[in-house]
Amino acid sequence: MNSQGGARAAIFRVVAVCAMAVVLHLVSIAPASAQVTAFKQAIAEAAAKDKDLAAFYKANKFKPIWVGRTGKDRSRREAFIKAVRAAPMHGLPAPKYAIDDLVARMKSVKGAEARAQLEVDISTTFLEYATDMQTGAVDPRRIDPVFMVRQVPYRSRVSYLTNLVKSSPRGFFKALAPRSEEYARLMKAKLTYEKALARGGWGPKVPAKSLKPGASGAPVVALRNRLVAMGYMKRSSSASYDGALAAGVQQFQLAHGLTPDGVAGAGTMIEINTGMDKRLQSIIVAMERERWMNIPEGRGKRHVLVNIPDFTAKIMDNGKVTFETITVVGKNDPDRETPEFSDVMEFMVINPSWYVPRSIATKEYLPLLRRNSGAVRHLEITDSRGRVVNRGAVNFAQYNERNFPFNMRQPPSRRNALGLVKFMFPNKHNIYLHDTPAKNLFDRERRDFSHGCVRLGKPFDFAYALLARQESNPEAYFQSVLNTGSETRVNLKQDVPVHIIYRTAYTTPKGQMQFRRDVYNRDRKIFAALSRAGVSLRAVQG
Repeated sequence: MNSQGGARAAIFRVVAVCAMAVVLHLVSIAPASAQVTAFKQAIAEAAAKDKDLAAFYKANKFKPIWVGRTGKDRSRREAFIKAVRAAPMHGLPAPKYAIDDLVARMKSVKGAEARAQLEVDISTTFLEYATDMQTGAVDPRRIDPVFMVRQVPYRSRVSYLTNLVKSSPRGFFKALAPRSEEYARLMKAKLTYEKALARGGWGPKVPAKSLKPGASGAPVVALRNRLVAMGYMKRSSSASYDGALAAGVQQFQLAHGLTPDGVAGAGTMIEINTGMDKRLQSIIVAMERERWMNIPEGRGKRHVLVNIPDFTAKIMDNGKVTFETITVVGKNDPDRETPEFSDVMEFMVINPSWYVPRSIATKEYLPLLRRNSGAVRHLEITDSRGRVVNRGAVNFAQYNERNFPFNMRQPPSRRNALGLVKFMFPNKHNIYLHDTPAKNLFDRERRDFSHGCVRLGKPFDFAYALLARQESNPEAYFQSVLNTGSETRVNLKQDVPVHIIYRTAYTTPKGQMQFRRDVYNRDRKIFAALSRAGVSLRAVQG
């Protein structure tokens, strides 16, 4: 064989060797490639029933984020398991997430389809947990669609998955819970109460309907022991209702929104005998409510906070109370309760007219007019064009709630139902803050008397505080407008968010718990909904 033929043979041998190598390589990788394709197809099929999951996995090219073998996948799994196991600390429904079942499947899963299904099941549970932690486990509008109308700031479900992939897993899960100081203090109080519950709580209830200073005997000892256990007074061996016990009762009353007279009357005794489990329920509900208000942009550096069962309105500046006044809120009646929502205050009206809501005009005033057309003389009756109607020319007996064609208005005066100023944050509920001529109602301990709007104990001072941002002498300015006697709109140069909330449990800046009566029974409904979701009370050893 010549040299040219030898060279060609050598080339053929090299080509053959290379071809064989390619074949062997293809043979070796074909099963793995097929497995990858089958796995991704299985993920696509498992996620198809949930449009958000389907969208995420399609964008992620159907790659796993949980059941893969990378360090990042492992870190996500570990952070997820740790976070979900801590769900009871936050008052969340741990059984709903079935984390033990998921962990068992993680350890034993085999096959592409089973792994894909597990991947999607973990993502489904992750979305439930993340949503519950950040914005609440129950929807307030499903509990009470009429009055619990707060718009919960739900996030996009896809964004949870997308942000998780981009973030440090530990940091992501840590950032889900509300970052407010109030939430942190409530969570700390919850653990304190759970530990105390494991030790037996506050001990026996006081065997008396009421007790007064000067009393003595076993019921007084029981009262003293219970207040000591609650932390409202120091331990003493006295069996009489002395000054120290009266001071302890007074401290309890202050922390529960009761008249601080130091007398354990019937109302105070009911609150003293309320069990620790009930107070713990209130704390858990308060944490849930805090999640409902976990607004990404915050509540506003300056905002107004109205707590319905606390009967207070506060101006908050950078997290500090800079003004506070007592309030009267809606009556505990299906037609009069004050709703929970947030809006933005835009202006105030000085010397306001009261335009009577139709429900009040037809249900309360029309029956009086049907009996006597001269009734409710303090109100003008106007037609659809705003013209005052001659009462004597109208047969009111022909009208009912459905066909009453008139409007009713009370002109500005010191006797006006709105008093001399109202604060407007236009909303579909027709709720606002205002003055009132019925000052005597502010002397009551429980102040649910209005038709739904919030009456302020110090409306002028409230106005001064709002105007201080735009007037060099807010009081003088306000009084000058007031003295005109004319209805005048005063715009706020900077809108102020208003949050009408319902908290029967909240904390002071130093962390002491405050409790209030559930005047509308809303907390009871919320805890019942949380219980149905899987939340339960627990006693923690330690």
